[in-house]
Amino acid sequence: MSNRTFTMIKPDAVKAGNIGNILQMINAAGFKIIAMKYTKISLDQAGKFYEVHKDRPFYGELTEFMSSGPIVAAILEKENAVADFRKLIGATNPAQAEEGTIRKLYAASVGENAVHGSDSDDNAKIEGDFFFSGLERF
Repeated sequence: MSNRTFTMIKPDAVKAGNIGNILQMINAAGFKIIAMKYTKISLDQAGKFYEVHKDRPFYGELTEFMSSGPIVAAILEKENAVADFRKLIGATNPAQAEEGTIRKLYAASVGENAVHGSDSDDNAKIEGDFFFSGLERF
């Protein structure tokens, strides 16, 4: 079990002006930000990041959406980081997310669900390494 996870505040939440609110929830939940950047990924970069889903029917829509506007990428640290962050963000479908979770508060739909959170320790490392060099982590 790792004490780090990866997140992205997705284009829908950035466009809606929810960066500050989401970061405040992350901080209030006891996560330390190890690395963070405001950036925009290309369609090709989104394709590489979500390559694990390339055979799924939503892959094209997902990569188009993720390259449609700026995002905030971050590596977070806390004991039991992956599981605790998944609980904080809530279910992928905001209608099924628990009250008080990020997705319940800020997601519009299953496709535009405000934030990404790593689903395993291995993926947290892979995803963090995709966006950040060792010099960008504190």
